[in-house]
Amino acid sequence: MDHARLMFDQIPDLSAAPWNSMFRGYAQNELNEDVIYLFSRMCSNGVRPNCFTFPLVFKALAKCSALREGEEVHCFVLKFGFKSNSYVGTTLVDLYSSGGATGSAYKVFGEMTVRNVVAWTSMINGYISCSDVVTARRLFDLAPERDIVLWNTMVTGYIGCGDMIAAKKLFDVMPNRDLMSWNTMLNGYANNADVDGCKKLFEEMPQRNIFSWNGLIGGYAYNGRCFEILGAFKRMVNVPDVHPNEATLVMVLSACSKLGAFDLGKWVHVYADSNGYKGNMHIGNGLIDMYAKCGMIESAINVFKNMGRKDLISWNTIINGLAVHGHGADALCFFNEMKNAGEKPDGITFLGILCACSHMGLVEEGLNYLDSMINEYSIQPQIEHYGCMVDLLARAGLLEHALSFINNMPMKADSVIWTTLLGACRTYKNVKLAELALQRLIELELESPANYVMLSNIYGDAQRWDDVARSKVAMRDTRFRKLPGCSSIEVDDEVVEFYSFDERHHKTKEIYGALKKLTKQLRSAGYVPDSMEVGHGN
Repeated sequence: MDHARLMFDQIPDLSAAPWNSMFRGYAQNELNEDVIYLFSRMCSNGVRPNCFTFPLVFKALAKCSALREGEEVHCFVLKFGFKSNSYVGTTLVDLYSSGGATGSAYKVFGEMTVRNVVAWTSMINGYISCSDVVTARRLFDLAPERDIVLWNTMVTGYIGCGDMIAAKKLFDVMPNRDLMSWNTMLNGYANNADVDGCKKLFEEMPQRNIFSWNGLIGGYAYNGRCFEILGAFKRMVNVPDVHPNEATLVMVLSACSKLGAFDLGKWVHVYADSNGYKGNMHIGNGLIDMYAKCGMIESAINVFKNMGRKDLISWNTIINGLAVHGHGADALCFFNEMKNAGEKPDGITFLGILCACSHMGLVEEGLNYLDSMINEYSIQPQIEHYGCMVDLLARAGLLEHALSFINNMPMKADSVIWTTLLGACRTYKNVKLAELALQRLIELELESPANYVMLSNIYGDAQRWDDVARSKVAMRDTRFRKLPGCSSIEVDDEVVEFYSFDERHHKTKEIYGALKKLTKQLRSAGYVPDSMEVGHGN
């Protein structure tokens, strides 16, 4: 653009055409403020704008949220006789609508002598963007012509306000529905947490593309249905002419991270490298997270080091991954590298740093990092940061200091913080403080029997059997049962989930047979179970 501008400045006696070319060039390069400045110069030089000038200027003004300046340019439209031009009018409607001035937008719309379907769509979309779906539908019903874009716009309006019933009703009567129409509805169900509706519509689709599959997978991801994500992805890769794209792979990697599906995550890594996504920053971030959460720290580090471009998410993912898995020293080293690279840390970065300090017992350093976070980087600590500090102090055996820290926090401690303190009380056999922590937990979550289980174990460690019995009675009186333990394992590219005493699996007999053999081997090797544990929820 600099070279184009140099050439432009050397042309004498310019007509509107070269100015329009410059406007278009600036707009294509997202240099919208330059469009506005150049238009001002055009007017100062006495050059008469034409019908192609104003739409370019109005689009730039809309992107800059410059409604007041737009009103001034509107005066030029009236001055030069473009009041009824549908092309100029449509972009002016967009400008006013983007600024919430639907009244002005409708006035412009009404003054247009020829209102084509694009103008109707623009005005209807203006009402939708201002959350006035009722007026938008009224105008939609009055439109003399409706193309597929206008139908999709109105359906999108209902989806945006969460009215999937009205959206589906309109969709069902839509003539000549195209693939975009189906995908719009699909994403509507997904974004409105109707997974069953999303899946049902997907199965009804006459044809599907990558965006359809991403809509289904995104619906599962948006609603935390990780098992279904993997199932849909495995089905998708067997469909001819549909190839996973960046968005697909990022969503699948996130599901692999949450489920610990290491083998499938590795397969995605190989697929990404083999299909042009090697070095892709977003997929790289997903791979770091997946490897870290699966415990493959070296693989996570290798992916990070081989990334050509890194953003804040890249640094946060590797730092937090290292910290959670006890590689605190490496996490702090990466933090120093991050600062040297000129990347500014945020609150998530400091969660990893404080977690690293906690695992390493670096009390003084943790306090210094918290101070740096507040005073050097002007980041306001959230309850998660205070929770890390309580964990750091409690792990180090500084229980009274931890309690004092909790009492001086600017917000009320949540159940996570009191549970952290309660757990440390068992490690350091502090019954008095454990009773206080339990009392605070009862106030916060009366229905959780797990807190009583923890206190019972603390009493058991101290051989206070009367208190153990009293705690079990109190737990029973809550009338709530402790949720059964749950674990998952990846076998033959399938993630299988198990609960305590689970008998749902089709190979239950073989599983319990193997478990019985393992138990015998453990006992023969001298293993003795901890009979002090009372966390059975009875």
